[in-house]
Amino acid sequence: MPSAQPVEYAVAVERYLAAAELGSASRRIYRIALDTWAWALADRPAPGGPDRRRARPPVLPLALLDHPDAAARLRTAADHRASTTDPRTFNRELSTLRAALTWWRAQGWITADPAAGLRPQPLPDAAGRAPLDPDRLRDLFARRAPLREQTLWHLLHESGAAVETVLALDVDDLDLVHRRTLPSAPPLHWRAGTARLLPLLVAGRTAGPLFLTDRRAPAATPAADRCPHTGHARLSYRRAAELFTAHQPGLTLRQLRT
Repeated sequence: MPSAQPVEYAVAVERYLAAAELGSASRRIYRIALDTWAWALADRPAPGGPDRRRARPPVLPLALLDHPDAAARLRTAADHRASTTDPRTFNRELSTLRAALTWWRAQGWITADPAAGLRPQPLPDAAGRAPLDPDRLRDLFARRAPLREQTLWHLLHESGAAVETVLALDVDDLDLVHRRTLPSAPPLHWRAGTARLLPLLVAGRTAGPLFLTDRRAPAATPAADRCPHTGHARLSYRRAAELFTAHQPGLTLRQLRT
């Protein structure tokens, strides 16, 4: 049953953070990220440096997220933020906003998703490593790895997409017949290897994250990151990287991109 709608954005932020059952350090980081987006919605530049953490964000009505120009305001802010901060920070802040929006919509407090058009920034390979050569790829794809890992590795290689983009995909983003994502999702295409594996991976599922963890999601996991069929959570980048390194020590997932 939806709870009473808070009037202010800041109150909605606090309720979301309380429901997420985060540790104190994570709660502080999430609050800073959500406050940053508040400045964007108010059409005001967020303070920079140490002042960003101390500044009180503008008071906003939560209903502003349903305003027709909310998406445009966030897009402008995202473009500016992406040009002034590193990709990992930007992607973390965007992920935080999306998780909060999903939870607020689940409560019935808002109906729109003004962040729907925002995409994560590609992350550079810090080690500057070259893509895997054909022999290494053949060896990798010939290994007896679980279906989830093989599908992820093939999709990363054949689509050339960033790891974060692929892990953010949902089952209903896929056009399996035409080997591509639907127009509402980031534009990805794949080839025969992925096309052979994807139907096996999504068998019996019609919604929820494409790549899932092995265990059921914690209670605080946002609905968008939980499979409605199995209750398992979306696979994280950290875990995907660990699984890849276990099969290919010294290599990184980003080396699968063509």
